[in-house]
Amino acid sequence: MDNEQRKRILVVDDEEDLREILRFNLEAEGFDVETAASAEEALSKFEIRNSKFEIILLDVMMDRMSGFEMAQRLRDAGDRTPIVFLTARDTHDDELQGFDVGADDYITKPFSFDTVLARVRAVLRRTGTANTTGLTKREHLILDLFRQQPGRFFSREEILAAVWPDDTLVGVRSVDVHIARLRKKLGADGNRIVNKTGFGYGLV
Repeated sequence: MDNEQRKRILVVDDEEDLREILRFNLEAEGFDVETAASAEEALSKFEIRNSKFEIILLDVMMDRMSGFEMAQRLRDAGDRTPIVFLTARDTHDDELQGFDVGADDYITKPFSFDTVLARVRAVLRRTGTANTTGLTKREHLILDLFRQQPGRFFSREEILAAVWPDDTLVGVRSVDVHIARLRKKLGADGNRIVNKTGFGYGLV
């Protein structure tokens, strides 16, 4: 809790009730919370000198500028603040688009606050020891697959089907290459991705 008290969170959502519920509950957990009712208002906060957030909770569907567009603008400007999307858009393509623009996690509405809190803490733990915003889309998808079922080993074929569903030209060797790169980028946390000889990989 003492470490989290120094963590600043930006909540961006055009639903006032949801913003205030998240603010109230996150502050009760010891976080320092700022809110914005639009992507434009949120981006203006990054123009303030020394303004810094440890994580952004970002709605996708907002008037004028979407959360995806805001995330893209931040990444194009070199900002690597971790982003967790909060959205009612729950298709696989929407999730892929979220990770493609630099998301660190993706939570679909409706959700419980316990889920949000757990995901926020997980992202903060990861980004505190390794820069996951530097991962490629495929590496994000592999890591997300493992995070959904920690302790389970996925065969290379299962990983291929989940991460390269429409690319029949990709072979199992691509899985090994991406796992090796992912481990390297995660630093010490890369040791948590374990190989089961002759089968595949899992997160422990």
